[in-house]
Amino acid sequence: MSEARLPSEMVVKATVRRCNSEGLFAAVLHHGDDWGGAIIVKINLLDGTSKVLTQSRDLDGNVAWLVANQGQVMTETEATSYIDRQVSRDPDLWVVEIEDRAGRNPFDGKIL
Repeated sequence: MSEARLPSEMVVKATVRRCNSEGLFAAVLHHGDDWGGAIIVKINLLDGTSKVLTQSRDLDGNVAWLVANQGQVMTETEATSYIDRQVSRDPDLWVVEIEDRAGRNPFDGKIL
């Protein structure tokens, strides 16, 4: 039996609000499918580089995150280009940018 999942819109909006209330800038860059759109997180490290994470599932069906670029940070241009390619393939994706020098992912789930 699969677990009940919250709509993507609810998860994104709640996380953005939580980040902003904790003093981290967070914004939706691309509004995806309200119910089932996957999420891409651009974590801006405020030094001209970013980490990009894509929502996935682990073998047990739990939310997990894949780090783009083999875990290496990307320049702003590289991150934007990567995200634009992903959105052009799947316009249902949500894209959220978080500004955090520590590079923390505010969304639940482990990083694969």
